Parts: sequence; C-alpha cells; structure tokens
Amino acid sequence: MNDTTPQFSLEFFPPKTEAGKEKLQETQKTLFKAIQPAYASVTFGAGGSTQDGTFDAVMGIQQQGIEAAPHLSCIGSTRDNIAEILQKYRHNGIHRIVALRGDMPSGMGASGEFRYANELVEFIRQESGDHFHIEVAAYPEFHPQAPDAFSDLKNFKRKVEAGANSAITQYFYNIDAYLRFNEECVMMGLDLPIVPGIMPITNYTNLARFSEMCGAEIPRWIRERLIAFRDDTDALREFGLEVTTRLCQDLLSAGAPGIHFYTMNQSGPTLQVYNNLEL
Repeated sequence: MNDTTPQFSLEFFPPKTEAGKEKLQETQKTLFKAIQPAYASVTFGAGGSTQDGTFDAVMGIQQQGIEAAPHLSCIGSTRDNIAEILQKYRHNGIHRIVALRGDMPSGMGASGEFRYANELVEFIRQESGDHFHIEVAAYPEFHPQAPDAFSDLKNFKRKVEAGANSAITQYFYNIDAYLRFNEECVMMGLDLPIVPGIMPITNYTNLARFSEMCGAEIPRWIRERLIAFRDDTDALREFGLEVTTRLCQDLLSAGAPGIHFYTMNQSGPTLQVYNNLEL
C-alpha cells in the first residue's frame, strides 16, 4: 500500500493458433494505447507446455515498446532448464519475471528439482543477481492447497525473503480479504507492493469454473445476481463490469499500488473498467 501514482499492468496468455495470435495483437494494440501499462505479463503452461509460445508473446510485447514480464513456473523443471530460460530472457532484454510454482502437468509423476516458488526465487537471484525484478503470487483468500491461512502467509513470507520485489494477487471480489492480507504482511515485517489482480466479470459459467479451481470466492450477493442474469448476457456483463469497477475504485482509494488486469486476451472488458475509473 502506498500514496504514489497507481500503476496498471496487464496479463495475457500465449495463443495456440494463428487466428489467436492476430486477435492478441489487436487486443494488445488497443489496450497498450489506452492504458500505457507499466508492463504486460504472459502466462506459462504447466511444466513448460507453452514455453515457446510464452517467449514469442513476450518478444511481441517488447517490440511494441512495453516492458514484458514472462511467467516462469518451476514445478517439473530442472535447474539447468530454468538457468537456460533465464539466460535467454537476459539476452533478449527482459528485466522482469513472474516467478511461480505452477501446476504439475497431467501424467507427470516427479516434481523436478523445485518444490516451491521460494526456491525458484532464490535460484533466480543466485543465477542473475538483481537483473530481474521478481513478481510473486499472493493469495488474499489463501492458496487452495494451503492447510490454513497462517501457513499460506508463512509461505508468502518465504518468497519475499528469497528475493521477491513485489507481488500480484490471485483475483478476488472481497476487498476485506485484500486489506486484511496487507495488514498481516505488515505485521510480519514485509514491505513490498502487493498489487491486486482483477478479472472483469463477463461470464458466470467461466468465472465459477475458474474460481473453483483457484479457490477464489465469489461473494454470495454477486453469485446470486449473476445466476439471475444468466439468460441475459448484456445485463450480466453490465452488472459484472459495474462490480469490478467499484472494486477497483475502492482498492485505489484504500491505497493499492495499482491494478493488474487479467485480460483473458480480450480488450473490451478491461478497457471498459479502466475507462470507468476516469483516470
């Protein structure tokens, strides 16, 4: 939490088809012009399943004059593999990394040489010094695989102490969870920007599925209204974007250092929320 001008960032995923690549380029062109983000991140598939796609998307962002931040997940990877990827990014002018544990790919029995994200952060520092600004994940409602909220906070502290510069949260719709998480971090002596990750609401079915997988709570009052609007796409979208806009306004008013938008490779919802903020 701070009093400086808020910074905005965007997240994309690497497209798998030529049509997807063209759509992503148009989406980025629109959002970059309107928002002028501090950086744009690109996700990384489990066990490196989209490693090449991530690299191509990252370089495409750099070529548009925007700082790119590739996601790097360590589960199922070796130190040699991660070192090679880091060297490749360094040689191509990348200075920001989103360091994650990641999910085990289906069918893979061994976890590789890394177990947790703090080990990846530590390894990046050992290999690259201070070359990279390292973002890590934060879970205001705590990670779905954590045994309890306190254990999750201790895990987050390990990532910070290993060398993280800042954090991006899992998306959420309950501002109290974010504010409480920040308070607990301060009480543990952690001083770093924790940027709320926000996903505009445009589709109830997809949101419910994503939230079930990642442990993000949809508050009951939001869920019931989304269900009621299920057969009215326009009304659902209008309500969802109103909720998201108000959340962003409240977060910025409370001192959040910025907003990280999960764009889902679409320009419309993110742009509408950003414009609604009237910055």
